[in-house]
Amino acid sequence: MEPVLHHLAVPGPLATHGEPRRIAWWEWGSEAAAPKGPAQVVLCVHGLTRQARDFDVLAQALLAQAQRPLRVLCVDVAGRGHSDWLADPAAYGVPTYAADLALLLAHLRANHAAATGSAEPAELAIDWVGTSMGGLIGMALAAQPGLGLRRLVLNDVGPVIEAAALRRIATYVGTQGVYASEQDAVQALAQLHRGFGPHSPEQWLALSRPMLRPVQGGWALHYDPAIAQPLRALVAAGEAVGSAPDPSAGAAIHAGEALLWQMYEAITAAVLLLRGAESDLLSHATALAMTQRGPRARLLEFAGVGHAPTLVAPEQVAPVCEFLLAP
Repeated sequence: MEPVLHHLAVPGPLATHGEPRRIAWWEWGSEAAAPKGPAQVVLCVHGLTRQARDFDVLAQALLAQAQRPLRVLCVDVAGRGHSDWLADPAAYGVPTYAADLALLLAHLRANHAAATGSAEPAELAIDWVGTSMGGLIGMALAAQPGLGLRRLVLNDVGPVIEAAALRRIATYVGTQGVYASEQDAVQALAQLHRGFGPHSPEQWLALSRPMLRPVQGGWALHYDPAIAQPLRALVAAGEAVGSAPDPSAGAAIHAGEALLWQMYEAITAAVLLLRGAESDLLSHATALAMTQRGPRARLLEFAGVGHAPTLVAPEQVAPVCEFLLAP
């Protein structure tokens, strides 16, 4: 079983060199499968520096266990994988990503309506799996009335982002150069992402290969290094959650947190919250608060894992499948 690569033209910020741009996604399952009956779509969205093929294991498990027509769509967010890079690095942020994904949701629903040939097509159930940044995008969309997200898996992210994690991430995003060999790149990524927890060499290879693109002299990472600029600006300005250089910056931080909590509390979808027990990005206290506020997420924590669970190990995949495939 192999996925199919698709593209969708989107407005908003332009691609590099000023041309219109496209976002890409990989589709597992068939759009043509029983279009007149009930249909389910699971949309998977990766973290800051990652890409759509992170979800290969989860997608295959979902399709193997599904009892009704199912499509799993794994998105390359702007600037990553097969999606176009942006001309303006300042546009790399959740507002751009959420607008892009809202258009993809509209595209899916329009295609489903056309496939049914009915003015009142069978309901299209859309569920979301978001790792880190992908979870923030999912929260932004799930909080909007009318978008109709049914179930939401938040993988190691919530309304409070710990400042230490942002500083750590800012030290490496966009700084990697060219690796002489694929094996060198895989070893470097395995070392960089120790927080993912234990993985076999074969698992590290599967997680790393789609992250690489051939360039002159070797291999480079498959994302625009400029995605780091907004993050570094945030950290440098003291606007990351945590200590701030002055009272006004501190007020801005608290206002930002309050806005994220407001967004979370507006979610009506069922929420499954995953957390690496050693995560430095989502604290245990924040995760517990998420079980008591808004949609009252169901929380699962994985021992020996930091930021973020990769959804490769069976003990991580099984509860996500159970949650998403429940009647």
